[in-house]
Amino acid sequence: MRQLYKSIIVLMAFVMLIPSFAHASWDDATKPGWDDEEARKGWIQSKIQHMTLEEKVGQLFMVHVYGETPTDPNYEDTNLSRNRGAKNFKEMIEKYHIGGVIYFNWTANIGTPIDFEQVNALSNGLQEIAMDQRMPIPLMIATDQEGGVVARVTEPATVFPGNMALGATRSTDNARQSSEIMGMELMSLGINMDLAPVLDVNVNPENPVIGVRSYSENPDLVADMGSAQVEGYQNENVMATAKHFPGHGDTNVDSHYGLPIINHDLETLHEVDLKPFKAAIDAGIDAIMPAHIVVPALDDSGLPATLSKPILTNLLREEMGFDGVIITDSLGMSGANVVPADRVPVEAFKAGADILLNPPNVPLAYDAMIEAVKSGEISEKRVDESVFRILETKFKRGLFHEAGVSPEAIENIGLEENLELADQMTEDSITLVKNNDVLPLDSESEVFVTGPSIGSPGLLANLLGERGITADSYATGTSPSASQIANAVEQAADADTVIVTAYTANTNSAQQQLVGELKAAGKEVVVASMRNPYDIMAFPEVDANVLTYGFRDISVEALAKVLTGEVNPTGKLPVTIPDLYEFGHGLSY
Repeated sequence: MRQLYKSIIVLMAFVMLIPSFAHASWDDATKPGWDDEEARKGWIQSKIQHMTLEEKVGQLFMVHVYGETPTDPNYEDTNLSRNRGAKNFKEMIEKYHIGGVIYFNWTANIGTPIDFEQVNALSNGLQEIAMDQRMPIPLMIATDQEGGVVARVTEPATVFPGNMALGATRSTDNARQSSEIMGMELMSLGINMDLAPVLDVNVNPENPVIGVRSYSENPDLVADMGSAQVEGYQNENVMATAKHFPGHGDTNVDSHYGLPIINHDLETLHEVDLKPFKAAIDAGIDAIMPAHIVVPALDDSGLPATLSKPILTNLLREEMGFDGVIITDSLGMSGANVVPADRVPVEAFKAGADILLNPPNVPLAYDAMIEAVKSGEISEKRVDESVFRILETKFKRGLFHEAGVSPEAIENIGLEENLELADQMTEDSITLVKNNDVLPLDSESEVFVTGPSIGSPGLLANLLGERGITADSYATGTSPSASQIANAVEQAADADTVIVTAYTANTNSAQQQLVGELKAAGKEVVVASMRNPYDIMAFPEVDANVLTYGFRDISVEALAKVLTGEVNPTGKLPVTIPDLYEFGHGLSY
């Protein structure tokens, strides 16, 4: 009998240790290789079986947290007062078991200019915390690094001119190389997911939110450039994210502040909007982000794509065959909030989303998802399906094998050869739309540069000065006041040529007035369009128009070279300027 008791005790001890053995196996070197599909899926499913409901639901969330370090004491009150539900990153991971975080400049995660060591250390610190939990699962660490006007990582990293500038070069090699470099630099910072590329086909000149974030109005060009960038990012093991499905290109409403409606018929949707996303799926993209837009031809319920099962499940999953991760756009945007706040994440998940991005109130969203599962509204099987996709993508990108990144990796950021390559791409993108023989500038002429400060008129004047052109400048607001316009006209009195650094002037009446009064004063006016290419629609009478497709310093420097003739412009319009210039138009000297 004593022997029997001993045997029972030993057996019980062994049974109690089984979870520990399983737990240890998740952290050791026996993880299956990515190519061993059966072993990989079994390993992931085993991991999910050992997760609690709270841990599973946590994997569905990607959130922002304020702070420069995992436990930054300077932002505790900010995090709590802004509904993060935790005082810092560490507490967020421990409390909500989150699957990912998103970095912003305004949350102090990434500085301007960037401190490479700080971001690298933050990422490594977060991964260490995540891998030290009961259920060690590495984090997706994401940011919006599209290049051009939307970039969180800037100087002294390699800065690129943006998608429409790349579209003006017509070079898929440029697209691929730019994303490979951005991907390598993101990975050096421990950022393993990029919420890019933008695959919207920009067919609306009044689009307030996409514009130059798109490669072109031509769906084939968008598909080719986008697929090349997907390949580039994922060559560097950075998860690429195509956005904004099923296409945000034909709207005059910004979904951050309203709910756009896309009234394309099914034929147009398939021939234009959906084509780049299908190409990205064929290229093996890891993630797709739906837009907060209503598309009646796909779903007549009035719900945005984010909350639409016909769009996310029926179209994207079933018809288009996408089996990767669906990540919502920020759930705090106005376009998503067409149902009560606690219903937004639940309805997005029920529609087919896997990752719920950036809910404005983390505890409210997390608790709502837990309750939806416990009540039976959402089955745990459905949760498991999304968790599997998330973990499989993390595995595919090597995070379970090595979540962190060497501190020495930051030495690969801002390499001279990459900076030179970015300069060359930017110079190739500059597009000369109109030229009444006023460009290149005469070295003897006196030049006055004015316009919105975001277009950097001061920097442009200085760069012209370095090239032997006498140039003064005066910066106005984005919508110049009457006094600013009067000052600009007065200061331009002695100038031979006036350059206006326009910024989406085709929809800005004050900038149009500035240009009009300078022309009325008898000046030669060159408009340098520092964002959208459609400015000349508002003042076709100007003497010259040059497009940069962006306002970053790299674009201003390329502009100065073109204005002085140091670089002969070769860019071709990636869009049509209605009633004025055709797709593909572009002058040279």
